[in-house]
Amino acid sequence: MRRIVDLSMPVHNDMVTFPRVPSPALCVYESHTEFAERIGAAAHGVDSLTASYLIVVNDHVGTHLDARKHIVPDAGGPDTIPLEYCISDGVVLDFTHKQPGDIISAAEIEEALAKISYEVKERDIVLIHTGAGAYNTDERYRTDHPGMSAEATRWLIERGVRLMGCDAITFDPPVWAMFEKKKFWEAHRVMWDEEYWHLENLMNLDQIGRSHGFQLIVMPVKWVGTTAAPVRAVAIVED
Repeated sequence: MRRIVDLSMPVHNDMVTFPRVPSPALCVYESHTEFAERIGAAAHGVDSLTASYLIVVNDHVGTHLDARKHIVPDAGGPDTIPLEYCISDGVVLDFTHKQPGDIISAAEIEEALAKISYEVKERDIVLIHTGAGAYNTDERYRTDHPGMSAEATRWLIERGVRLMGCDAITFDPPVWAMFEKKKFWEAHRVMWDEEYWHLENLMNLDQIGRSHGFQLIVMPVKWVGTTAAPVRAVAIVED
């Protein structure tokens, strides 16, 4: 039996966002009746047709895929991310035991893979399960999660992994931990010299029900020249 697991956050006006990133604004631009009246259909008895919304949203709100342009000013935006990296085999690594602010090392990535008896291969999409996705409507979502180190990110890249992700608000440790440790966006900054991309704000990783042996589809919207783009991320699992 095939299961489709939705890994994307709902996007709405009151959602939790990264510190100092504004919440999205989703508002009715033209109602069903307003449209019918504007085009003249209401005069002929058709008083309810199509409605539309005006949506203002930061490119790092909700489940999204960071482009290299997020860090490297002259690098490509989401429209340049190769689609072959966005549909591939998935791997979930369990780091729910880690404390808020912890930094995940390369050795810990190796240990997590050994626990599930799996060796990553080229184009695998590796997801870091922090557990934060379970409370992504709480204020602590901004502060209570571990994050990836540069060395762990590079370790996966060296083995052919070019797209990674997490169920936390950032791929790095939270802002308070970066300042405490004086290590700032080190995983993000790997983008300076590597062709790699990562997903943030995933959820429901526990619902996949297995650590590997499933497919991921994480297609970014084809926004041109932005630093990230929204993704409707799904896992396809054959039970």
